[in-house]
Amino acid sequence: MSSSSGTEFLLVSLGAIPGAWLRLQLVNHFEPILPRRHWGTFAVNVVAAFALGLLVGIDRRHSLAGTGLLLLLGTGFLGSFSTFSTLMLELLQEQRQGRWAEAGILAAASVLAGLLAVQLGLRMGAS
Repeated sequence: MSSSSGTEFLLVSLGAIPGAWLRLQLVNHFEPILPRRHWGTFAVNVVAAFALGLLVGIDRRHSLAGTGLLLLLGTGFLGSFSTFSTLMLELLQEQRQGRWAEAGILAAASVLAGLLAVQLGLRMGAS
């Protein structure tokens, strides 16, 4: 592994550990409050979409490429904080339990809210 690859590995790893841990804590914290666990996953994914948009918007303004922040925060932290795979599993579980309407609402809301959140983040980061 080259020193560049080693640095990238370290940055992504250092971001991923707290990102995954925070996601677990937030989803578990809100589980008793929300009607179904998947709405916690939905909220985390929307927050992550906003934060990634914000980070990329800031990068466009200030060029963070050489700093390692995109790897640490974007790929590492936000990559493990958000979870597409869990969303897919939760959608499948809703379908298997015959809750097709809820699965459809969750899928549509995830895409629409995610797109709006990342767009808002980009605009805020670039201004």
